[in-house]
Parts: sequence; C-alpha cells; structure tokens
Amino acid sequence: MKFGRSFGFLVLLTGSVFIPGPSNAVENEPTKVASDASADSQSPSEGKAADFKGIIKTDIRDSKPDWTPFTPKKAPEGAPNILFVLYDDTGLAAWSPYGGGINMPTLDKLAANGLTYTNWHTTALCSPTRSTLLTGRNHHLNGMAGITEVATGFPGSNGHIPKECATIGQVLQDGGYSTFWVGKNHNVPEQDVASGASRERWPLNMGFDRFYGFLGGETNQWYPDLTEDNRFVEPPATPEEGYHLSKDLADQAIKMVKDHRSSNPSRPWYMWYCPGANHAPHHAPEEYIAKYKGKFDDGYEAYREHVLARMIEKGIMPEGTELTPMNPMSEDVADPADMVRPWDSLSADEKKLFSKMMEVFAGFSEYTDAQVGRVVDYLEETGQLDNTIVIYAADNGTSGEGSPNGSVNENKFFNGFPDTIEENMKYMDVLGSPDTYNHFPTGWAMATSAPFRMFKRYSQYAGGTVDPLVISWPKGIQAKGELRHQYHHSVDIVPTLLEITGLEMPKVYEGVKQYPLSGKSMTYTFEAEPDAATNRHVQYYTMFGTRGLWKDGWMISSLHSPFSNSGDYEKDEWELYHVAEDRAQSKNLAEKHPEKVKELVAAYFEEAEKNLVLPIDDRSPAELLTTPRPTNEPPSDRHVYYPGTSAIPEGVAANIRGRSYKIMANVEITDADASGVLFAHGSRFGGHSLFLKDKKLHYVYNFLGIKPEQHFESEELKPGKYTLGVEFIREKSGEHGEHLGKTKLYVNDKVVDSGDMKTQPAKFTLSGDGMCVGWDSADAVTEQYETPARFEGGTIQAVGIDTGEESYENLELEAQRALIGH
Repeated sequence: MKFGRSFGFLVLLTGSVFIPGPSNAVENEPTKVASDASADSQSPSEGKAADFKGIIKTDIRDSKPDWTPFTPKKAPEGAPNILFVLYDDTGLAAWSPYGGGINMPTLDKLAANGLTYTNWHTTALCSPTRSTLLTGRNHHLNGMAGITEVATGFPGSNGHIPKECATIGQVLQDGGYSTFWVGKNHNVPEQDVASGASRERWPLNMGFDRFYGFLGGETNQWYPDLTEDNRFVEPPATPEEGYHLSKDLADQAIKMVKDHRSSNPSRPWYMWYCPGANHAPHHAPEEYIAKYKGKFDDGYEAYREHVLARMIEKGIMPEGTELTPMNPMSEDVADPADMVRPWDSLSADEKKLFSKMMEVFAGFSEYTDAQVGRVVDYLEETGQLDNTIVIYAADNGTSGEGSPNGSVNENKFFNGFPDTIEENMKYMDVLGSPDTYNHFPTGWAMATSAPFRMFKRYSQYAGGTVDPLVISWPKGIQAKGELRHQYHHSVDIVPTLLEITGLEMPKVYEGVKQYPLSGKSMTYTFEAEPDAATNRHVQYYTMFGTRGLWKDGWMISSLHSPFSNSGDYEKDEWELYHVAEDRAQSKNLAEKHPEKVKELVAAYFEEAEKNLVLPIDDRSPAELLTTPRPTNEPPSDRHVYYPGTSAIPEGVAANIRGRSYKIMANVEITDADASGVLFAHGSRFGGHSLFLKDKKLHYVYNFLGIKPEQHFESEELKPGKYTLGVEFIREKSGEHGEHLGKTKLYVNDKVVDSGDMKTQPAKFTLSGDGMCVGWDSADAVTEQYETPARFEGGTIQAVGIDTGEESYENLELEAQRALIGH
C-alpha cells in the first residue's frame, strides 16, 4: 500500500484529517450566482469612466487616451541617490575617524569628504533604533520597546510597526525613488518569520522594491540564514569557496544598482545597507584578523585611556573630558553579567584569549568596511558618487552580551550556561572561523564605548546610545572633513532625508492618519559652525527598565539595572549630568540641583505618556522571551513535517525546550546503503539530528557545541519500511537550567540504544539554522556528516514531533499503521 493512501499517522500528529466524501455536484454544471436586483441599476464601470479625462468615441482614431493614473512618478529634479550603511553594536571609540583602534579606510575617506557627528544618539538596541530609522518616529510609537522577540502586547511594545507610521521607503517609493534593502532587518514580528506566515511587515510591503539579507537579529556570517525578496534562500557558496556574508551583501548591493542603472537610470535610488557586523558572531577572514595581532595586548583599560586622548586630540571630545568608571557602581546600575573583570586580575591565558577576541572584532569590522568600499568605489567609477548621500552609522553601543569572560559560542549566553577558560582556550587559534560563534568580553564592550559608562541595552548612559555617524554628499555638502557636535538622535535621519529630497511625510497614508515625526532635520548642520546650537529640545530614553531624558543640555539617568525584575521604579534614584559641558557623564550633580532633577523627571513622564512608553518592563530575558504571543497556528503538542520543504525557523517550529519529546520518522529504505538526514534542527553550536549513516540509525544531541556530542545509534538496518524515532524523558533541571533525563532510540517498537542526556533550556541558535526534514541546512548539527546530507536510498513519508504525554509506544503503533497502510 502506498504511503499516500494511509493517514493514521497524520491524524495522530495533527489531530484532524480531511476525508473526501461523495459529491452531489453534476459534472460541468454551470455555477449559479444569486443576483441582487439593484446590481442592474448602475454599470460597474461608471465610477472608473467618470475619472477618465480623455475622449471616447466609437472609433479609436477619434478618441483621446488618458494615461494620467498610470504615469510613472518622478522624483524632484536633481534628487540625490542615498546609500545608508548601518552597522550593528559599535560604540563611539571603536573606529579610526573617532580615534579608535580599528582601521576603517572607507569610512575615513567618507569622513574626509564630509561631516563626522560626535553627539548622535540611538535607542541603545537594534530593533528599536532600526524602527526609528525606518519611520522617523520614536521607537515606542513604532511598537518597538525592545527587539521583536520580546514583544509584550502593549501599544508601545507589540513588535508590529503600526499603519500610523509610514516608512521612509514608502514615501520615497511614492516620490519616484527605487528602494533597496540589503542585510539585516529585525523589524519583522518573530512569528511572521516563516514561509507560510504573513508578509505584511516584510521589506517588500514596507516600501522596498528589493530585499536580500536576513530577517532576524543576527546570523552566522559563514552560514547565514538568508531571504531574497519574499522567500528563504540558501547561500550561493560555502566558506571553503570563499563565502562570507559581508562580501555577499556587497555583491548583491552592486548588482541591484547595476540592474537599476541598466533599466531605469533616470530614477534616483535609496539603499539601506545593513551588514551583520559588528554583531556577534564575530566572524572574519584570517588575513584581516592577523592585521591586529598584538595591538590590544595592553588590555581594555589602557585602550580607553589611549582612545580618549586621541578623541580629545581630534576634537571629538572637549578638553577636560574624563573617563567614567570602568565598572558600574552597583547592581542597581547594571546586570551582574555585565560587570568587567580588571585586566590585571586576568590570568596569562585569559589575557591572550581576550586580546585575540578583540583582534577578531577589529578584523570583522575592517573587512566589512572593505566590502562597503567596493560599493562606494563602484559608485565613483560610474559617476554616481557625487550626487549620492552616503550615511555611515551604527545602531547602538557595543554589545556586552559576551559576559565578563567572553564566549566561543554566544548561544551559551542566551541559554544561561557559563563559558570556561579551559573550554574557550581550545578555540584560540580558530576564533572568527566557522568553528566558533564568538563574542568578546564586557571589558571590550566598555572600552569601545568610551569614554562613557556601560554599553548596548543601557539607555540611561551614553555608552549605550552614542554612536558613530558620518554623512558625505559631495554635491550637497561643501564642508569637508569637519566635525559637528550638535545633539541629534536616530529619529532625525528620516526628516533629514525628506528635506533633502523635497518630499514630505503624508498626514494620511493609505487611509490612515499618521503619527507626527518625532525628529527634526539635521540639514542645518551641513553648513553650520561645529558648535552652533542644536535644533533639538528634548529626547527620552527607555530600555528594559533603564530610563533617561535629555533636555537642553541636561541629562537625567535612572539607577536601574536592565532585567533586574524589581519593578519598583518609584524607588529609583536619578542622577543628573550637565552633558553640554560633561559629555562623558562623569559628574553627578543631582545633590546640587534637586529642582532640576524634579523638573526633568516630570518631563520624562510627559514624554513617556506622549510616546506610548508605559508600562516599563524590566523582567528577565527568560520571562520576556517566553511571553505568549499570537500566532497563525493554534497551540499544539503534535506537529508533522514533510521532506522537500525549506528550513523552518525556530520561532514557528515545534518547541521541545524544557520538556519531554518524541520524534519519529516513517521511512522506507530501498537501498542497503541508504544514508542522510531524516530530521535536523540547529547547528554545530547547538542542535539535534536523526540520521542514517553506515547502515545504522543515529541520533545526536549537540549541547551548546560542547564536546563530546551526545550520541545514540542502532544496529545495521536492512531495506524495508520503518518507523524510526527517539524519545527524551525529562526528569529534572541541572545547575545552569539545563534539562536532564533519559533518551531512548527506537527502530519500530524496539529500544536499540538508551542513556542519560541533557538538553538546552533556550533556543538552539539565534542565527537561523531552522528545522529540516530530509537534509540539514547551512552549518551541520554534528561533525558526523557534511551539509546538506540529503537523504538518499529511500523515501521519507513524514516526520512527527510530539511533546504531549501520550506514550511513545502508542504513537509508534499509529505511525506503523500509517506506514503499512490499511
């Protein structure tokens, strides 16, 4: 009996089945449509004909056409092209134009030909900042209180950019621009990152003609999780063939502009170019890492001192600027995981490891800058650069998510599992390669965000919010190589671009009344004196319970640690800084000016009310990540998957985290040497796989990439029909939240191997590597095969995953019935 004629297994897994019944329809009988008597009272074409401005006669030669509704929109005469390069996770002290230790030749060239901004701020986190750069509204108005994965269902934090916030892409499209988006997105709701999900907030529905990149917050630079326009795609090459995402994105950017130039050269274009750098994982070609060998051996405290001196020398920071403390003052200020270990307290091995991790970060940044340089060079070679605005910036301070010890697998951080120096030292010589998913320690995050306190996620201090920004426009900015110190924020970019292009944000867009823009144009700075007064008056900051407010050169900062789970905001102390004179926030003036504190706290709550900021949320990452959210599918303990499908993103795949589970595959082996993956999810940095190799069934659970792999295998299998599966029975939690229990490997109803096993408490990876049936995408879960390891020598009917309480034996019996037919 063919597999397709049996359905018991599918009933078991999905809980329902469609059984076609007898039809009473008469073949070829015309469909009868009930008509409304009033339908004949008006011609359906009358409305359209009334809008027609031409002349219609019997003969076309006596008629006059009207193409008005279809005439292509034209951008204002002389409108410039726009290339907006947006890095991730990079503080002010990282890059060479600001005195940092990372050479950025392309950025240096642009800075010499344009303006370098020293006082430009962001929201302290990626999704929120990116939303402000899309819409020109504050991040809570965009529904982006945090990253999309921690949406909570309140107006300011639902993770869905609302219809009231039209994007710069939509306005430019309507104004006659072609629009392209290359690289990172992270503004699509997590549940919509799926092949069958809504595309409503994917780039092509948010004002962009083309998209090539990744939808999530980060991705493996060697094995990225890629989307092209509205579909998931695999990388065009492998690391062994010279692939790296930064190079691929530059290739795609150049191709998009070439295609545009070949077909519509008179239309200006806008390209949002968002490389994965400098977000973890820090991946770079070895030759770029080698450029920095030994350059950071003095440690992060010494780096801060050196860079501040360079900043003052270059005029980035005023004379007299002081370094802030390297470590936060108490746990009221920072998460304990964000503390910094003093350099002189480290062992010799730790110093070597931490230095190398910074070398990799620097190599990653410069390599990506070189790829951006290829795009800029192409524009120059083709005569487009003169009238192209190039904006080059970063979205928040440097990331401290590598913990005080750094990590060779960042996924340990998100699973709450500690790194050890002994384990990490094993990867010393391959840091930055496909063998690691590395992130440097908090000391380097603090150092590259100098001279300020803290780093990414901390919105009350400039270390989280002050970022590099260079703007170059040879035709439109006469000033070259100058600094600008006016206070500005990421919400100011959209108003700036609208003023430059002569376009306006509509008051009503697609029938929806729009929120006013939160920012103000920065074009006055193009010809202003470096110290001319800013046109900004007030800006609030809120992220994971941290709060601040800038107003007319003063800044208040709450003493509240992100993720502290305290919720007692009324007891927060507020610090006060006169940042017009003390850019680093080194002198707390709260005791001297209590009335000023009171005034600014009141202003904070006024801004919070206006911008949908409340409620404030300082809950732990575990609580935030597990908040229930609406999905396209009802909750279920049973799932069925089929071969031949794309990888299924983890956000919508069967969730086995923290629970017992059963996986079973109905398979017919037709070749004695059949081999390949039946089921796989994750990568070498965390995942599991059920596969055939050497005529045996294997199951590997790769716990956070820590060797040895947890491995179970059967005796040799002969050709035939089988239900092959594995069962994990959770018994308890381990010291670090891992789940401990017993695993059984099955061939039909027989246990062929068993033993103790531990599973990860959180996701396998944040970088993609979704669930696959019949193959393994991107980076292999186990070292026992190479991707894609497609199943050959037989047929997979389906793979089922069950996290309910029904016994494996009962499930297997139903699966067998489906396999052999009735």
